[in-house]
Amino acid sequence: MADTKNILLDKLNGLVARFEEIATLITDPQVIADQKRYVKLSKEYKDLSDIVKAHNAYLQCLNGMEEAREILSGNDNELKEMAREEMAACEARIPELEEEIKLLLVPSDPEDDKNAIVEIRGGTGGDEAAIFAGDLYRMYVKYCESKGWKVSVSSFNEGAAGGFKEIIFSVTGEKVYGTLKYESGVHRVQRVPATETQGRVHTSAATVAVLPEADEFDVEINEGEIKWDTFRSGGAGGQNVNKVESGVRLRYVWKNPITGTSEEILIECTETRDQPKNKERALTRLRSFIYDKEHQKYIDDIASRRKTMVSTGDRSAKIRTYNYPQGRITDHRINYTVYNLSAFMDGDIQDCIDKLIVAENAERLKESEL
Repeated sequence: MADTKNILLDKLNGLVARFEEIATLITDPQVIADQKRYVKLSKEYKDLSDIVKAHNAYLQCLNGMEEAREILSGNDNELKEMAREEMAACEARIPELEEEIKLLLVPSDPEDDKNAIVEIRGGTGGDEAAIFAGDLYRMYVKYCESKGWKVSVSSFNEGAAGGFKEIIFSVTGEKVYGTLKYESGVHRVQRVPATETQGRVHTSAATVAVLPEADEFDVEINEGEIKWDTFRSGGAGGQNVNKVESGVRLRYVWKNPITGTSEEILIECTETRDQPKNKERALTRLRSFIYDKEHQKYIDDIASRRKTMVSTGDRSAKIRTYNYPQGRITDHRINYTVYNLSAFMDGDIQDCIDKLIVAENAERLKESEL
């Protein structure tokens, strides 16, 4: 225990000193004027605040143990009984705090606090895959509503029999990407499709990609090189949508800094009837797309060190099966199976996400030096 205590205190003391340094820096007018630096320092300050709280609680327990030992060496029997209770409480709390601190000391995904852009696409299975993609979209909307998050659809392409061939939407709220990132991958459904006349069970799939929404400071874009087009939005929405050119389309040639190759990025946005707002949201998607591409090396480095790849790695990997005849949900990454498919599809997915977070935290602890 002494070795663990000394290792933790050494690490914590350095981080507490950094926390105090940042507290001074973010009040400096020169730092405030440099918005990129100020935003970065403010995030670091917020992240370190949890470590400082844990450090203070840990010190309080260690000091409580020392005070209790001193009292137990005295002659006051009444105080000794109180000291024994204090020591028992501290002895129980210290291991819990040590595990909490170990986890806090492991570097977290720097993107966890970001908002997210979610892309759902029907895969194998034709019309049924598009219907399933629509079911997944509804599931996520219900879940986001339960979290108090805001969902905004950027674009969609409806399926012939319902659902979506593709739907892209943004989610804003607290720690959105850090929660929804576990949903990236292939989702498989086994059920009798509405289009099936023989009553046979079919297997279809849809892919989900969850991207961290890039901040303005995360990527550099030469807006003068963006080519803009406007068009009339289609679909529901009344006469205004069909007659006013509120939809926007941007084209941007991006050079990949890793491979050196160039590619043209095409993004459409028909989210609102306000063209400037659609332009702003198209730019947000462009930044997030480029950021995700440039961030992929970081993702690959993490995935290469992990065996289970709970939240990172190959987005083409099958992660979950939705079996309707059995009412069963199975997440293949952590061998998680429950028989509450109806509630799950109504957005009750938190328990599964919690299990995935626990699995990833276990991986992170194994990778840490502690």
